[in-house]
Amino acid sequence: MKKTYSILILTSVIFLNGCIKKQHSKDHDSSIIERPYLGQKPPGLTPEPFAPGIVTTADWEVSGVFTPDIREFYFIRESKGTKKQELVVFQYQNNEWQESVVSPRVGTPFIAPDGMTMHLGRKYRERTETGDWSELKKLDPSFEEIQIMRLTASSKGTYVFDEIGMPNGDGVIRYSRLIDGKREKPKPFGKEINTGRMNAHPFIAPDESYLIWDGERDSGYGDSDLYISFRQQDGSWGAAINLGDKVNTEGWEAVACVTPDGKYLFFNRNMNPENYDNVDIFWVDAQIIETLRPKHEL
Repeated sequence: MKKTYSILILTSVIFLNGCIKKQHSKDHDSSIIERPYLGQKPPGLTPEPFAPGIVTTADWEVSGVFTPDIREFYFIRESKGTKKQELVVFQYQNNEWQESVVSPRVGTPFIAPDGMTMHLGRKYRERTETGDWSELKKLDPSFEEIQIMRLTASSKGTYVFDEIGMPNGDGVIRYSRLIDGKREKPKPFGKEINTGRMNAHPFIAPDESYLIWDGERDSGYGDSDLYISFRQQDGSWGAAINLGDKVNTEGWEAVACVTPDGKYLFFNRNMNPENYDNVDIFWVDAQIIETLRPKHEL
């Protein structure tokens, strides 16, 4: 009886120790970010500059995107020394955000929903087994003739991308779906999206329920504004909706992107409508999208 009692005690101790170790491991989980979003206080429904003095400065910064685990933030800035554009990353390592320059600018960065591809217009990089990015690769030949500035992708693998609007400046936004493992030839969206001028820099939601882009329309606030179209129940795209005067100004608003966790909308704003010397990265609570979502869409 004593022997049985001793075994029960020993088993209980082992079980409790295991629970303690598991809890300890959970408490020190490397996936936990103690200072998310570069340690910045989240915005409300009024857009604010992102990481003032760290990312956003009196100079030129655009195209901010996070990886799906929110541990890497990529953006493009103009180097103070050379005045050339460079791709910069902040990585969360050893409980702190560390900055480094990735390379000179090659396209406009967008991280695919699975985190395995960095799209850069007509080019891209893939994650390697070591977690680094591969050498530059090219999209298939059907994209070669299109002068893509920004390409984004959904979780289904659908590409949505723009084209430099030259010489007339109209701009065309196209899509290319992945059907039975094969990439279809690019097709233009309808007039709901491709109306007005300078349609560019699209962002397709991971679930393809909405599309955000920038463009100039007579009903806008001035320069390029941000617009959104929601997918309808029949699969078509709804009429373009301006994101409103909290987001759009008489200046240039463009290059929108919703964070992978769906919490925040990032975009660019030109701070001086007379030139583009000071372009900043702003963020706002993504609830602003929900206030515009029609009740009948998907």
